This record gives sequence, structure tokens and C-alpha cells, in this order.
Amino acid sequence: MDRTPPQTEGRTTRAPARDARRQGFLAGVKVGAGLAVAGFVLAVTFGAFARSEGWGILAPIVCSLVVFSGSAQFALATALAGGGGMATAVAAAALINGRFVPMGVAVAKDLRGGRIRRALEGQAVVDGSWVAAHLGGGRFDRYKLFGATAVQWPAWVAGTVLGVVAAPPESLVRTLGLDVVFPAFFLLLLLDELRGSRAARAAAALGACVAAVLVFRAPAGLALLGASAAALVGIRNGLVPRDTKEADGS
Repeated sequence: MDRTPPQTEGRTTRAPARDARRQGFLAGVKVGAGLAVAGFVLAVTFGAFARSEGWGILAPIVCSLVVFSGSAQFALATALAGGGGMATAVAAAALINGRFVPMGVAVAKDLRGGRIRRALEGQAVVDGSWVAAHLGGGRFDRYKLFGATAVQWPAWVAGTVLGVVAAPPESLVRTLGLDVVFPAFFLLLLLDELRGSRAARAAAALGACVAAVLVFRAPAGLALLGASAAALVGIRNGLVPRDTKEADGS
């Protein structure tokens, strides 16, 4: 006769699931730690740049707490510095952050709970975490996603605080090479995307042409906004997971 208490069987089946969740989260933390270092440096430059443009102390920190997107925050700050105006700056940042729409659609089926919980879990979708959590076949490890973001967000906010408070002079930023960290970081992301996506190559070429024309006729903010609009070329392809496109030959 099997005398094993019923609750023992339940604990036995739950233990592997807990271990898998824990391992996924820790794996995410490990990946996110490396991304957090780069994010911290980028955030220092953002905080210093925003402070130099008259944002004060509180506004850059709140921006990093709420927005948590280096590309959007730099686009916002750069557009304002270039004389594009608040509407242009916000539009540029919104266009850049539009990439999170297809990313969120892709990961949505692996989130859990009701609408509010799923919306909260979706806040963990950032570039590096999204890539790290991808399992292939359009599936994602949600706990790895959470772990990777859990270390990046505090590092980004802390870097912003340091940049705002220390406010390193522009000459020091150039001397240490921090002024090229942000463009170099996104250049690497761009090159990686260009290798695997025809739509990305078309969008990049169009964006470069638009920026080249507008930069001679409009403020930097407007040129940035126009170039960002070229990303709309990749929306259709972005809504279809790459693994699916490769499988059906498209």
C-alpha cells in the first residue's frame, strides 16, 4: 500500500518547477550583470548631458526611473538640445520606443496572470533582456527576462544619479571616451540586426538618406525625427518572429 502523504506528491512535482524558475532568474541576473555595466556608463553620460542642458537634478533621474530606455532618453535630450522643441523631442522618443510594441507582442504569450499582472510583467521587456530570454521558436523564458532586467534598471538609475550629481565636464567625457560609448553600443546592435534582416537594411538605408538630407535643412531634432520614421519599414517584419519567417522561407 502506498502510504505516501498526498501533500508529499504535490511538493515533489512543485520542486522542479521552482528550481527551473530559480535557475532561469539567476541565469538572467548573470546576463543582465554584464549589460548593467554598459548601461551604468551610458546612464552616467545621460545624466551629465541632461544636467548640462539645463534639466536640473530631479528631471533626469525621474526620466530614468520612468522611461528606462537609453535610446529614447538620449533622443529626447538630443532633440531638445538641437532646437527641435518638446513636441519633436517626445515624438522622436516615442518612435524609437515603438520597437517595444512588436517585442511585447512576441513575449505576451509567455506572461502570466490577468491584464494588470501581465502589464506589470511586460515592463521587464527591454532590449538586452528580451534577447537573452528568447528560447527560439518564438518562446521566451519569463524568469530569465525578469532576472536580466532586475539588475539593469537599478544600474541605469544609479548611473543617472552619478552623472547628474557629479556632472563631469564635457572635456572629461571626451577624454575618457564616454562620448562614443552610446553610439558605439547601438552601432553594434545595428550591425547585428543588419546581418539577419533585409527589412532592417532597408530601414537603415532609408533612415541614413533622410537624416543626410534633413540635417542640412532642419534642426538636429527634426532630422532625428525624420530618420526615426524610417523604422516604420520594419514594423511588419518585426511582428513576425524571426524563427517563423525562416521556417516558412520568407
